[in-house]
Amino acid sequence: MLRRVVNPILVLPLALCINSKDVLSSETKNYIDNVLEEKSNIPFISYQEIEKIILNNQDLKSFQSLVTSASFNLSSQIAQRYPSLDFQANGLPKYVAGKSYSNKLPTYKTSQFTANPSLNIRWDLIDPLRGSEIKIAKANYKIAENNYEIKKKDLIQEAKIRYHKYQKSYQDIQNKKFTLDLSITSLNNAKAKLNAGIGTKFEVLEAEAQLSRDEQSLNEKKIEHEINKISLKEILNIKGDFESNKKQKLIGFWNHRLNKNINEGLDKNLSLKNLILQKSIKKSQANSFLARDKPNIFISNTLSSTFTRGDAQVEVIDSEKSGSNYTNTISLNFSWNIFNGGQNKKSYKSKFVEAESEEYSYKNLKNVLSTNISKAYLNLKLNKDQIISSLKEIESSQESVRLARLRYDVGISTLKDVLVRQSELSNAKSKKINALYNYNLNLVELERLTSLEISKKCFDDSNNKNRVSICNIPL
Repeated sequence: MLRRVVNPILVLPLALCINSKDVLSSETKNYIDNVLEEKSNIPFISYQEIEKIILNNQDLKSFQSLVTSASFNLSSQIAQRYPSLDFQANGLPKYVAGKSYSNKLPTYKTSQFTANPSLNIRWDLIDPLRGSEIKIAKANYKIAENNYEIKKKDLIQEAKIRYHKYQKSYQDIQNKKFTLDLSITSLNNAKAKLNAGIGTKFEVLEAEAQLSRDEQSLNEKKIEHEINKISLKEILNIKGDFESNKKQKLIGFWNHRLNKNINEGLDKNLSLKNLILQKSIKKSQANSFLARDKPNIFISNTLSSTFTRGDAQVEVIDSEKSGSNYTNTISLNFSWNIFNGGQNKKSYKSKFVEAESEEYSYKNLKNVLSTNISKAYLNLKLNKDQIISSLKEIESSQESVRLARLRYDVGISTLKDVLVRQSELSNAKSKKINALYNYNLNLVELERLTSLEISKKCFDDSNNKNRVSICNIPL
């Protein structure tokens, strides 16, 4: 039996190789784990979460601060109904030292500590300005609340628009990739025919030019998609990366009639309510000018006291001498600005005219809102028809591309015909993407303008399942 001795020097590289392989495997595993861990930490943003996430928007927080400020101002004005208490002290304490000399009279000296605190209570029984100022503060507070809600709804609408734009740009990328694959296939076919001697160099050049155009178009869509992502991150106040559902689909259906849309939109519109509040503020300001010509009646109670230690104007000062006194005065007071040259009446007329101008602004805004609601409603119907039309066009274009390739393969058609059919299919897909995008934007716009809800059920043509309908498209 033979025994072979293995040289340890030869075994060492093998061992090192195995160890290094284990180390590399361990490092690779750790790297993959870290990547997966980082990927798992990326937040997922769903369409339904936009309304909650938008509350972190910095611009919205500034409006929230204005609501808080208006609330404090209202509390300040309401506080005018209650009595006020003032405390005053002239020297706490005050020391007086002096000497009075006369050649015919004794010399008098002063060395005295004094304190003169007083307490004053005032209560306005009749203050003509107070009621108007409180009404103005209440209206401003309500306007601040409405402005916050308006800003929040506007930001939600804008965030949803950017979300749909982000999805649309992703679908555009997929469409361009699909078109690029078709162009690669066409180029390969043109080269194969040229090599077989049944094609031309011009067809190859034509296919290469089309491929180059598709590559450029794809790069443009990728850049557009990245810009849309940055824009969405900005309004949602997201610092890092995020994930979302990139699949484009219908977000719902609109089952409300036009008259209901207009009536609900005008009734719940906060901008219209703000104009009404602005009108009431102008009227309150006008009344406040007239109130300045009315009398003001208030009760006051003043308690004053004096504490002394030492002497004043005596020949010999007694430093231990002390004394005190107090007086309490209660009075009913009356003040009336009788004449100021008609200034308050002119100011009243000025504010009253401003209040009338708010009425014209209110009517104009009603017309604008009614027009915008009608436009959004009609555009929704238009985009709904375009979705159905684009689906039919895609089906027809797919068959056209298939037949064009078959004709080109058997030599009864040219590559130009295939490329044209390719472009038609890409355009049909693009029309569908745009129609879905515009349809969803119309839903978001109608939801914002009318405050009505988007439905998940479709009642339009729901009984007809045999033909293409918007109701047959899954959400």
